[in-house]
Amino acid sequence: MIIRIIIDILFAVGIFFIIAGVVGMIRMPDTFCRMQSSTNIVTMGGLPILIGCAIYGFSIGNASIGVKSLIIGIFILLTNPAASHAMTRAAYRSGAKMDEKSVCDEYGRDKIDE
Repeated sequence: MIIRIIIDILFAVGIFFIIAGVVGMIRMPDTFCRMQSSTNIVTMGGLPILIGCAIYGFSIGNASIGVKSLIIGIFILLTNPAASHAMTRAAYRSGAKMDEKSVCDEYGRDKIDE
């Protein structure tokens, strides 16, 4: 019973972050801010759900579900920051405009150096 409550809480936390990230993607002014929201959806929304799946898998005696969920979570933690950085840099190089309220342009500094 307590394990089921923990799993439900983890799923609720994951769903909350997914919904908040989707709202952020709709409301953000430019591509770069939307990229930040989308990476939060994957990390903060996906990881609690995967942890809940792992707990569920181990609790029913099916270790393959638990191990697969943990491996997927580790891959998300390792690849998501690098992938989002690469996509953001590609968007900047392809000419995506920043919002006029942006205060800092770190990619523009790198572009000048090249």
